[in-house]
Amino acid sequence: MSAKLATTLSPRPWGVDRLPEPFESPSGERIGEVWFTPPAALDALLVKYIFTSQALSVQVHPADADAPKGSRGKEECWYVIAAAPGAKLGIGFIRELGAEQLRAAALDGSIEQLLDWHPVKPGDFFYIPAGTVHAIGAGISLIEVQQNSDVTYRLYDYGRPRELHLDAGMKVAKAGPYPAQFHRRVPARGSEQLVEGPYFRLDRVEGAPGAQVLARYQGPLLVLPLDRPLQVDGETILPGDCALAETLDAVEFGAGLALITQPLG
Repeated sequence: MSAKLATTLSPRPWGVDRLPEPFESPSGERIGEVWFTPPAALDALLVKYIFTSQALSVQVHPADADAPKGSRGKEECWYVIAAAPGAKLGIGFIRELGAEQLRAAALDGSIEQLLDWHPVKPGDFFYIPAGTVHAIGAGISLIEVQQNSDVTYRLYDYGRPRELHLDAGMKVAKAGPYPAQFHRRVPARGSEQLVEGPYFRLDRVEGAPGAQVLARYQGPLLVLPLDRPLQVDGETILPGDCALAETLDAVEFGAGLALITQPLG
């Protein structure tokens, strides 16, 4: 059965006082994330919106092999949908760092200056492999698709009173530049294949998917309309929603843009 997924508004110290349309902002809370509850059929995959008024912590996620027992690792990707002038994402480092250099930089805060800060605007897309040190800057709205894992190691948090995980983070961090092939600019319109493995696939489609997309997406998937409503098994799914579709045949896309995604393996 297909269905619109339940959402959770998650307060964060770096979140926004007023969510952009079509989301409704609860009074007196600073919301940083809108989570869609993963359905049982696709519980390896998590999709969420992120909204920032301040920078997130400098952090890193482990791969499956390095995650705590019973936990997944976390690879993720970001599709930027809005960005204030000067907004940036910190991904990887401007040069190779030794282990002691990285530890010292995390302790004294200079890790902020060593990160490679990428200016962003709507349509920027980044894949973030496990082990990549990263930070989302202020003034950014993005959609994150990720392995369904909450294992995050904070290396630096701008003096906020939250736990750091320096020892665990140092064990998995890749202290070098971010590979250029993981960043691309997505055109404003049209269908684009964004990710094909190893843990999930992700496409942006405009209108009905073509034959190549239909061939790759077998079985259940998640659908997120971006600019116009669409139909899943006759239910209207609005921009800002996410729905489970048992198959692509259950979706009537109309003429708008949408993201579709499903886990692999």
